This record gives sequence, C-alpha cells and structure tokens, in this order.
Amino acid sequence: MGATLRALRALVLLAGFYLLGVFLLAALAGGDYLLYLHAPAGVAAKLYLVSVLLAIPLVRGLFMLRTPKGEEIAGLPVTEADEPELWRTVRELAEQVGTRAPSRIVLTGDVNAAVGEDARLLGLLPGRRSLYLGIPLAQGLTEAQLRAVLAHELGHYANSDTRLAAISVRGRAQVLRTIAHFEERADRTAGRERARQEKRNTRAAAKGKKGKEAEAGHAGITYRAMARIYIGYAKLYFRATLAGSRRQEYAADAAAARIAGRDATASALREIPALDAAFGFYMERYATLGSETGLLPPRGEVFGGFGRMLNARQLELVELRTQLPTEPSSPYDSHPPIADRVQHVEALPADGRAEEARGAALALLADPERTLAALEDAVLTDEVRRFRRTRDWQELLDGAMAEGLGSLSTPLHRALAFYTKDQPTLPALLQVIDDGQLWQLARRLPLSDEAAAAKGRAFREFARPALRESLNSMALADLSARSLLSWEFSWSQPATVHLPPAPDGEEADLGAAIEAAVADHPDTGPLRALLSHTPRERETDTRP
Repeated sequence: MGATLRALRALVLLAGFYLLGVFLLAALAGGDYLLYLHAPAGVAAKLYLVSVLLAIPLVRGLFMLRTPKGEEIAGLPVTEADEPELWRTVRELAEQVGTRAPSRIVLTGDVNAAVGEDARLLGLLPGRRSLYLGIPLAQGLTEAQLRAVLAHELGHYANSDTRLAAISVRGRAQVLRTIAHFEERADRTAGRERARQEKRNTRAAAKGKKGKEAEAGHAGITYRAMARIYIGYAKLYFRATLAGSRRQEYAADAAAARIAGRDATASALREIPALDAAFGFYMERYATLGSETGLLPPRGEVFGGFGRMLNARQLELVELRTQLPTEPSSPYDSHPPIADRVQHVEALPADGRAEEARGAALALLADPERTLAALEDAVLTDEVRRFRRTRDWQELLDGAMAEGLGSLSTPLHRALAFYTKDQPTLPALLQVIDDGQLWQLARRLPLSDEAAAAKGRAFREFARPALRESLNSMALADLSARSLLSWEFSWSQPATVHLPPAPDGEEADLGAAIEAAVADHPDTGPLRALLSHTPRERETDTRP
C-alpha cells in the first residue's frame, strides 16, 4: 500500500473516532427526548443528569484536536562535532537508503533504536527528524550489526512511516484517553458507593447490628458500558493498522539487508532480544544494586558495566540468541515476531558480506568513556544523581549487602519478639533454642493450614524449611554486623559470601551449622562458634 493510500486510511480511522462520538451524543440526545415525551418528570430529571455526565467526556474527546505531544525520550543529543564518525555513518546509510538524514541524533540508555519526525498537517508535510540510538546496543553489537539496525530505522523514513505515524498516534491516543476517562469515572463512582456502604456499616456496628459487605454493585455501570464501546472501536482501529505496521517492519528489514548485508541484519535481529534480556538482568543485579542504600557505581559505570558483564557472560548469551520470540509481545504489537523477521531475512540470497565490519560498534564513538559518563547525567533523575558514588563495584556490593542485611526483618525476627524483650538477634534465638522452645517458636511462623494442623515429627518437617531459610538470613545479618563476612564481586556469577575460617583453617560451613540448629535435637554449638570469631580485616584488593 502506497503512502497516499495509507494516509487516507489513517484519516478515515481518525474520523471514525469523531463519528463515534457524534453518534453516541446523538443517541443520548434521542434518549433524552424520549424521556421528555414518555417518562415521569422526576425520573426524567435523574436520567437527564446521567446523560449529561456521560456527554461531558464525549464532548471533551471530540475537542481533543491537537495531536498529543509524546514525552521527549531522555537521552544525550550529540552533534557532528561530538561524534563525527557516528554522524558520517548515519549520513552514508541515509544516502544508500535514499532518504533525508535525521536532523539530530540522541543517545539513550535502553536497548533500542528508533526514529521520529515532527511532521506537520497530520503528517502530510515532513518535519525535523530525530534518530534515537541506545548505547547498550552499541555495547553489544558489532559495527556491521549496528549499521543494519540504523539502516532499518532509516528505512522507515524512506517509506514515510514516521510522517504518517502522526495520524495513527492521534487516533490511538484519543481512543485510549477516552476509555481511560470512562474507566476512571466508573472507579470513582464505585469507590464512593463502597465508602457510603462502609459508613453505613460503621453506624450499624455502633448500634450492635451486623453490617453488609461493602460492594460497589452496579455503581459506575453506565461509564463502563461507554468504555466498552470505545474498547471495541480501539480493537478495530488497531487491527486495521496492524497488518500495515508489520509490513513496514519487513520492508525496513529488507532495506537493512540490502545495505548492511543479509547476515549482519539477521544476526542483529537475533542479538537484540538477547541484549534486552541481558540488560534487564544487569540493571536489576548490578547497576541498581545500591539503590536502596543511596549508592551508585563509579562514574561512567552505570552503563559502562554492562559491557563488562557481556564480556564475562558470553556463553549465556549464546543460549539466549537461540531462544527467539515466536509471538509478538501483545496481540496489537506493531512489530512481527523476531523469529519471523529472522526467517524472512535469512531466506534472502547470500551476498558474501558475512565478514564485514566485525569490530565493536562502540568504536564508532569518539570517546566511549566520556560518552558513558555524560549519558548518566542526561538520563538519571536528579534524585539518583545525588546518590554517593562508590570507588568501585566491590565497594558498591559491600555497602548494599551490609545495609540490606542490617535492615532485614524475617518471619523469624517477628516470631522471636514474643520470646525476648531485647532486639530479636541471632544470640537471642540461639538462647531460645537452647531453652528447648524452637518448635513452640516455629508455631508463630506463617504456616499453611496443613502445617498448622500437624503435630510432632510431621509438624517439624513442615516448619523446618521456613526455619532454615529465615535462620540463614538472620545468621548472615548478624555475622555482617560483626564484620565477620566478606563478599566477592563477580561479573560472571552471583556474588559469593565468605565466612570466617573453621578451626582447621577451612572456610566455615554455614549450611551445616544451620542444619544442626534446626535438627530434631538442636545443637547451637556450630553457630555459636561462628559468632565467637574476631572480625576479619577488609581486603584491600577490590578489583571487579
């Protein structure tokens, strides 16, 4: 379908939103007229009010004529003076695609690349173009793969996809906003009804009467009915544009394969889901490790550490590359499944370009370390930038683990509060165990109905896993507070905890000590031996 026909279809679908609103307003007006002719005045007046309340969001929707301004993507704009090689590459690719180069390039902190255009007159006239490039992509792709990604995005310009998106975005946003408005009003009405019933129950309880369960009943049903009408139109809208959107992705992939090479394009498509999963893991386990304690990695390492982790976990990435998504992320995702896109590209004839530009894509940047540091300033919030920077990753791990263990509150901590007036600590727990009250204490842990009903050995078997887990956490917290633990940072595996040495010089076995403490005949000796050690000195070698 050509650009003109796609524009016409988008305009018709957008007009359908307004026609739906006009039709619903006309239906409300017709209903009001019938009420005027046939309903009693008191009933009609109440229903007129409902009609007015329903008409207000409809009228508001009809007058939302401006295309909604999307939130600007957080990122680091770079000029040609900042990144000459990147700009040269983008201009060269734009020329090969046969389109106008973007007016600006913005580096972002996510695993994505995208293009946008500030088109005018509903996208009928071109506007300023922006290219968004995620630095994590450049960290994980080769130069040839990144060229394929950039050629794909520039292909959207050549196909007028970004200009015509303005019309589709307007229709989609207005339908969704109208649905959200109806659902918000329905929730608010239902909430008021529940609050009214709760007040009535409170008054009934004051009189010694039993109240009814507070339920919304039919409150808000009219708003939900209106929302369902627009949900139905939204499904029609999305389905009508879905096939075209997916064809655009296949066309952009074909352009990328023609310009950057078949193999580079296919391998880039395989790599992106793996990088996305790896980056999510990195942000959760590494970059935000100190978020609860107000700590940040060294400057430049919030994103820079991702490259280090990728280098250390190459074998895991190999497995991720083979697990291509075979379904879209949602029924209305504009992108086809990655597996289908890879299949389409790999079905193209071989072009003999498999060995091109195998170097790291990050080398396209003039000064990667400077850029990684500047990107943090551009995308991190003011609150996060005020966190304390650690010297290295080892200090970040030590600080995060010490703070996390220090604020720990396990079910065992809470249960122990019934047995001691002091702060619930590991020594206090060991005393409870030595006093023969371990299994009475276990009764105060959160238990399943089956476990709570059990007795004797059966109860001990039910309770032992929960005891073991909580005791392990409590022991680590207490040992950490006494500076008896050290943590070993690693890019290739989870952090490792090291305990004080046993009398024979070998590292103590915390698991065995815990097993002894929760045995049928508990022995707290091994845990007490751990607590009796003198604090170990911090090691000075804190290399990642």
